[in-house]
Amino acid sequence: MKVLIIEDELPAARRIEQLIRQQRSNVEVVAVIDSISEAIKWFAQNEAPELILMDIHLADGLSFDIFHAIQIHSMVIFTTAYDQYAIRAFKVNSIDYLLKPIDAQELKNALDKYDQMRSNTQKFDYSIINDLFDNLKNRNFRERFLVKYGNAFTYIQAQDIRYCFAEDSLVFARVMDGKKYALDHTLEQLEQLLNPSHFFRINRKIVLHIDAVEKIHPYFNNRLKLELQPIPGFDILVSRERVQDFKNWIDQ
Repeated sequence: MKVLIIEDELPAARRIEQLIRQQRSNVEVVAVIDSISEAIKWFAQNEAPELILMDIHLADGLSFDIFHAIQIHSMVIFTTAYDQYAIRAFKVNSIDYLLKPIDAQELKNALDKYDQMRSNTQKFDYSIINDLFDNLKNRNFRERFLVKYGNAFTYIQAQDIRYCFAEDSLVFARVMDGKKYALDHTLEQLEQLLNPSHFFRINRKIVLHIDAVEKIHPYFNNRLKLELQPIPGFDILVSRERVQDFKNWIDQ
């Protein structure tokens, strides 16, 4: 099976290649490409692979632009570090979608689905890509959250949240004035509810607003350390798997 990997984060590309080789002994990774422009050039000069593992957010834009530039007949498994709200759209249209860091079992399930689609000669419907692109651009996000304040209730504006974090099996939001409120949502749910142009999940425990970031420092093991306002009582680290996506998000 010939596989093409389109991924601009080298550690993520290496992990995908390692995992897919563990799952399938007959895999030939024909290339690892890190940009939209390079992908378009590659397809113009090479035979299409059977399967593509493609990151949605590349250094030079959204990978959907590849499909606008050229016609692709290969099946695709998309990967990304966020935009979890799109998962359901992919699933119902027989396109698989994996969140970073890639889980071995999730990848196995996606490859099993690919095998099933091939054996059934099921068509890969690329029209859903345009629908998904529109969904990513036009989605309505949560504006307010109802929270408990003492013995009463109040609400906080989503735009006032500076970061959300998991602590002692609960999730809290810290707002501009430094106050902390418990939320009735998981971080996974918040990723779906908050605008990804403004919020980013830097690791398993924190989703932060762009305006919370004061300074960014290199940190050991290829991670980043952030200074935030309001100041949290713990270190804020961008996980190694999400560093490149975080940089792309900051730089958009």
